[in-house]
Amino acid sequence: MKFLFALLIIPLLTIPAFAESQTLPTEKGTLNVKLSHEDVVPGELTRLLIEFINPQTEKIQIHIDYKILITKSGENVFQTPNLIHTSEGVVKGLKVEFPEDGSYTMSIDVEGILFSPVPPETVSFDILVGDAYAQPVTLPDNEENGGCLIATAAFGSELAPQVQQLRELRDNTILSTESGTAFMSGFNQFYYSFSPVVADLERQSPIFKEVVKLTLTPMLSSLSLLNYVDIDSEEEMLGYGISLIILNAGMYVGIPLLGLVKIYQIRRN
Repeated sequence: MKFLFALLIIPLLTIPAFAESQTLPTEKGTLNVKLSHEDVVPGELTRLLIEFINPQTEKIQIHIDYKILITKSGENVFQTPNLIHTSEGVVKGLKVEFPEDGSYTMSIDVEGILFSPVPPETVSFDILVGDAYAQPVTLPDNEENGGCLIATAAFGSELAPQVQQLRELRDNTILSTESGTAFMSGFNQFYYSFSPVVADLERQSPIFKEVVKLTLTPMLSSLSLLNYVDIDSEEEMLGYGISLIILNAGMYVGIPLLGLVKIYQIRRN
């Protein structure tokens, strides 16, 4: 039990001292960019932290050239005058003033220098300030911006077979029906509320990454069953979907509870 407790608590100790954190891939997936920032107070300077991460090695990508543009309703709020170089692949001292409540868009143009070639690509973040923070956010569900963040971090690449399996299941099976589309819409709101944080913890803690990978394996195995059935109607989608939910609930909740009961009985005897 002490070892399991350590597995849970060690990753929590690595969380940076920033209120919000998002990690998104550049438009073609060459880099992952992590944006962290303090609580935003309108009219005051907010400290931002930007990290450029190589998705293959999951380590900071050194020697990056970048420029930043922050807009609100099409009007420029902050802009770097030209390309800025970071040899360590991290931007630490950036402070920006967000003048009022609302939704801001932060676009980061990224490219690498000659001996660390990275093609010019862009990534965009939404920063919600004040009252806008409480409003629901419409999350993209396309491949470039709505990827499986937790699985990608666990298996190391968007091209990993496990990640491709999840993406193909979503696009070719679940989204092919109205009930599946409705489910994904609600699921995305829930999933993207916590998945960036979990993915960040995976990159920071190899132990936690292996725990997540081990945890995902049973679910991937159960979802692979959908590759052997034909879903031609809403009723079939609902039937198979509910069956998979029950199956996974049994694996992730029922089996551990049964194991705990058995251990308790053995210790009593």
